[in-house]
Amino acid sequence: MKQKLFILAITLMALSACTQESQNQIGRAINNWTGTDGVLEIYAGNKLVRRFVKIDKLTTAIGTSDGKDRPYRYGYGYLDANLNGQIDASEKKKIYFEFSDYSTSYIFYENPQ
Repeated sequence: MKQKLFILAITLMALSACTQESQNQIGRAINNWTGTDGVLEIYAGNKLVRRFVKIDKLTTAIGTSDGKDRPYRYGYGYLDANLNGQIDASEKKKIYFEFSDYSTSYIFYENPQ
């Protein structure tokens, strides 16, 4: 028991010594490992036109030859074709999607349900 408390104390001290950015990177790494139940909503003006559910994460594309970020994001999820917030029988296939940073208004959030 004492050993577990000691390890926990060392871990907490190490995390508190990290910069905020380092803490954010650690948090993102944990999220990438555990996954999230994300929802992506894509809008055309004020109108919701696409919704993807059960998304683990969104990834910024990176160039293979220059290593620079590309102006689009991608991920895998289920297309909620009827926009009801659920995966229906006709929506059971997980799909790849991508969207541009230039022309798309979007909201990504963890599913509150």
